[in-house]
Amino acid sequence: MPDLDGSTALIVVDVQNDFADPAGSLYVRGGEMTVSVANDLIERVLQVGGRVFYTQDWHPERTPHFQIDGGVWPIHCVRDTWGAELQAALRIAGPVVRKGSNGEDGYSGFTMRDPATGETMPTALDDLLQSAAIERLVILGLATDHCVKSTALDAASLGYQTTVVRAGIRAVDLVAGDGERALDAMREAGVFID
Repeated sequence: MPDLDGSTALIVVDVQNDFADPAGSLYVRGGEMTVSVANDLIERVLQVGGRVFYTQDWHPERTPHFQIDGGVWPIHCVRDTWGAELQAALRIAGPVVRKGSNGEDGYSGFTMRDPATGETMPTALDDLLQSAAIERLVILGLATDHCVKSTALDAASLGYQTTVVRAGIRAVDLVAGDGERALDAMREAGVFID
């Protein structure tokens, strides 16, 4: 585990019912196990004066991100539904950054991409981190091979010292090995895997 201090932020990525609950529409096997790891780290980060931020998929009912509209994913995390809610046992101790709200692909906590034009736009996360004088990020959540990976890669490219907590992530593995390939890609970008 990296050193934790007041310049550290924990980013809890998409620990939502549709991913973290076996009844969710896009359940990530073992996703519910990330909650206790997150809660432990939330406590530790807060004790040293660090900050906690959360990301949350917040999709409209229809979006090119979903299979029914030409995307690759089943309907999930539709705003104002049970599936989009952060998992009930997860401790909330900081701001929530919503992504995909207007139909964008919202993989990274830092950026969203218009699925039609490919144009990217920032979320509020980097501004929030800068305002809090954060230098170091610790990331966990769901899923390793998509939103965790994209968030960690963006964090590293923005110059944050970034660590992904292996015990606090789980992969979708649409193709066998996607999770391990995601970890390799993060390591190659300078992200520490702890």
